[in-house]
Amino acid sequence: MYKALYRQYRPEVFDEVLGQDHIVRILKNQIATSGTSHAYLFCGTRGTGKTTTARLLAKGLNCLSDGERPCGECANCRAIKEGSFLDVIEIDAASNNGVDDVRELRESVKYPPATGRMKVYIIDEVHMLSQEAFNALLKTLEEPPEYVTFILATTEVHKLPATVLSRCMRLDFRRVPEAVLIKGMADICSKIGIDVSEDALRIIAANSDGSVRDGLSILDQCISGRDSKVGAEDVLEFLGASGDEDFIKLTDLVRKKKTEEAIVFLDGILSDGKDVRQFMRDWINHYRNLLMVRFMRNPETVISMSAENIDRIRRQAAVLELEDINRGILELSSMADEARWSTQPRILLELAIVRLCMGAGQIRELSEVEFDDPAPMPAAKPAVKAEPAAAPEPVEAEKPAEPAEAEIVPQAAQAKAAEGFDCEDIWNKVFEDGESEQGSIYLIRNGGRITSIDENTFTVAVNNSFVKEHAEKSRKLIEHLVEKHTGAFRAMNLVLAGGGQPEKTADEIAAQASDVLGIKVEVK
Repeated sequence: MYKALYRQYRPEVFDEVLGQDHIVRILKNQIATSGTSHAYLFCGTRGTGKTTTARLLAKGLNCLSDGERPCGECANCRAIKEGSFLDVIEIDAASNNGVDDVRELRESVKYPPATGRMKVYIIDEVHMLSQEAFNALLKTLEEPPEYVTFILATTEVHKLPATVLSRCMRLDFRRVPEAVLIKGMADICSKIGIDVSEDALRIIAANSDGSVRDGLSILDQCISGRDSKVGAEDVLEFLGASGDEDFIKLTDLVRKKKTEEAIVFLDGILSDGKDVRQFMRDWINHYRNLLMVRFMRNPETVISMSAENIDRIRRQAAVLELEDINRGILELSSMADEARWSTQPRILLELAIVRLCMGAGQIRELSEVEFDDPAPMPAAKPAVKAEPAAAPEPVEAEKPAEPAEAEIVPQAAQAKAAEGFDCEDIWNKVFEDGESEQGSIYLIRNGGRITSIDENTFTVAVNNSFVKEHAEKSRKLIEHLVEKHTGAFRAMNLVLAGGGQPEKTADEIAAQASDVLGIKVEVK
């Protein structure tokens, strides 16, 4: 029967473990000095080697070799590998999570090892135990017999009670670096006689998210469908992913606001069987790469792709505004999050393209707007209200005409208050203080400015809806800082510069998307 690669090439000695050198060093030293703990907690993301390392530790404690342990060749090591060693007991806590299961474990602990030196209990997915089961295990976990070692493994360490954590030696398994994973997979490919290109291995490693098991599972799938050679295109086909050239072209179409062409291009990609959710994730990563090449001299240190592709991304980043890159990351991340629970992720992706096309290049178009001529505000016309108030001059203070006359005083006070402040100076001071409290506030600084300050409010004119959205999210902080520098609390008014045109509502955006997509888009 065929064995999966991750089972067939499971490490048999500590030196074969990938990417966990800090843990291997500790365990090898403890075994050599007979200083092993009575209870271990192995925690970390899936596929990083927790169960494998637990078995290697069990081998080391029972290995018959006089040299470095485990040797992987003695009778005890082979028996543990085959699962026939009586003194190594593996328990799946997901299916044996009751208090009765733990009571049986406590009873078996009383009996000494049958063939080995140590009795080792490996409890996988230990966070699945019930609270009663944890309570029943505590005393045994704290003071087991000298011949017993517990190894608890979990991917969700935050679900374990503090009483369990305090009784174990905790070892955190890290995600395996892509370079280490690529080398490990290349070694396996050479052993089985399969030619897998470096680009293909790089794509597999990037999609494994630091998990050795996930990486080997993808590799297994790719080589199963090919005779002796696997390239990058083969991997992309199996993953349902797209190549860098697809994201470069689609991003260019969005930048040029070619909505129809972008949607038609997307349709061609998805018609080839690409996975929509995977496409979203990869497109977000493309925007991230664009961001990296804008700020890094040597982006290859954080971008896993060929030098040629990095050059292509650098050329595209040079013609994109930073605002466009930022908007792409935020918009696609939001849609990808919604797509996790949607039965129609494709529609969400198409809507994201429409919204990106509507906003792409917006800064470039609005950069010519003069902030000195914002939309006229009602407060800027005190004379209009002053005239009707002057007519009923002889009216007594008690009479109804008094409130109309009283309006003149606040207007005059507002005008005077506005004259007493340097709006540009206060705006700069707000961001000098604000950037230390909220780093993302810098997005608003160059995209807007204070145009007026009156007794109870101040007006901020912004150059596009994206900046307005961020300013709204930072409203409390901006109001607090303006209060600090003006001496009184004032509410913030937000307007769009160059006419104060209102933003499109969600229903209007949905209607426009319906026209472009040819389908009915509803906002719920």
